Amino acid sequence: MSFNTISVIGLGYIGLPTAAMFASRKKKVIGVDVNQHAVDTINRGEIHIVEPELDMIVHAAVKEGYLKATLTPEQADVFLIAVPTPFKNNDSTIPEPDLSYIQKASEAIAPLLKKGDLVILESTSPVGATEQMADWLAAARPDLSFPQNAGENADVNIAYCPERVLPGHVVRELVENDRVIGGITAKCSVRAVELYKAFVKGECVITNARTAEMAKLTENSCRDVQIAFANELSIICDKLDIDVWELISLANRHPRINILQPGPGVGGHCIAVDPWFIVSTAPEEAKLIHTARKINDAKPEWVIDKVKIVIAEFLQANPDKTAKDITIACYGLAFKPDIDDLRESPALNITRRLAEFHTGAILAVEPNINSIEGISANIELASFEAAKAHANIHLVLVEHKEFKASKFHAQYIIDTKGIW
Repeated sequence: MSFNTISVIGLGYIGLPTAAMFASRKKKVIGVDVNQHAVDTINRGEIHIVEPELDMIVHAAVKEGYLKATLTPEQADVFLIAVPTPFKNNDSTIPEPDLSYIQKASEAIAPLLKKGDLVILESTSPVGATEQMADWLAAARPDLSFPQNAGENADVNIAYCPERVLPGHVVRELVENDRVIGGITAKCSVRAVELYKAFVKGECVITNARTAEMAKLTENSCRDVQIAFANELSIICDKLDIDVWELISLANRHPRINILQPGPGVGGHCIAVDPWFIVSTAPEEAKLIHTARKINDAKPEWVIDKVKIVIAEFLQANPDKTAKDITIACYGLAFKPDIDDLRESPALNITRRLAEFHTGAILAVEPNINSIEGISANIELASFEAAKAHANIHLVLVEHKEFKASKFHAQYIIDTKGIW
């Protein structure tokens, strides 16, 4: 391979595993992050996130000298950008993507670029983001040529390659899953494939940058629409006094039906976010995608209303009690099972909202984190056993393996995941 040193900008849930996989193939990797704690943790050979198998790979890579973390970029042959792409804080009904992290990363690596370098954007982004990144780099380095102007003869190659992995299975899926490679030119794509083939066993499928960007958004928007159907179905079944879990099980016996499971909403850094990138660029055309987003975003409030109804039922059955005497246990804060990721989590959103109006105790049961400092002063992190023993109302928000293994029964259970 012509790439001796690889720089990964952003050492989060995607950047760190990606850096570790390159390092595990005996490539020199420099990971860059603005978080001092993350940098220090990685340089000790430890990890600051929860992801099975990743700790062993990082430990070995750091110990053998193939991986190090820094606060500022250093010279490399490849710069792989895996920074967040959140929304801008405005009052728009359709969230607007914030590309400032990509812009800052581009400005940070621009002084280090040299002829022959490859820059790859991995951050989930709206269509056109790779071209925008290329323009930022070109503006910062007029002494170098870039593919949007020089085509195949560019000094620096640029491509887009979205991650397509499932949290909790990232290490395996980084290796096994197919990758979509979208270069600004054909040469950019070929060089990106050469890079990823260092560890990717899946097929590297070549397209252009815009199609690659849209492919990632399409995958998660499709899931969002399917989940919205399940969530809407759960609300209808609740009104009609039908067990939605039994209903879906029966419907899925049809050979061409595969309805997903409903829940308290949709969270995470992909499915809850990516559809808005499509809606923001084509608001008049993306009607179904927009409706699905609104359905899933409204589900947490529906869950909160269910809790209010159960609180009222409890007080009616216990006239000697007040709301302050009621302890509510919320089982799960992460956005999906068996991980510590709280990003865009409907479970966390619901728990916080309950703490805003409920005067009694709120117990949060999240086996994958050790602290909820900064989440809410009115929420107490509790063990599974303590919550089962002391709570009056039990709200299941995430199907963690610890919860699924328990055959727990209580009078007041609101089970948004159908496990109890």
